[in-house]
Amino acid sequence: MNAAQVRRQKLYLVGKAGNWELAAFESRQLRGNLRDAAVLYSGIPISNVTTLAERLQAIDDAIEAKNGQRFAQAFGELTGGCNECHQSLGRPFIVMKQPSDRPFGNQQFTPRAER
Repeated sequence: MNAAQVRRQKLYLVGKAGNWELAAFESRQLRGNLRDAAVLYSGIPISNVTTLAERLQAIDDAIEAKNGQRFAQAFGELTGGCNECHQSLGRPFIVMKQPSDRPFGNQQFTPRAER
């Protein structure tokens, strides 16, 4: 789940920066991390995974539309899904929030200028 947490943070930052190509990549990576978590943590109900898949699809749709407002809304819904999953697993003390700082100072998130 730590890998998913890092990917979720990066997805937020690149979406906020409007780098839709990198956002699509990070979304795919996050999906893979969540699939891995569903396999590694046998106590995760399938309904939790399905709910997150629907919320990730909303993020993908916003990315495809290059729509920052839709992205922000879908990301908020994903955050809610993460917290619902944690609560259903008896871990309500794990609370996700919208990222607010830049811990990844070694990567550029704004799109590269076209050459």
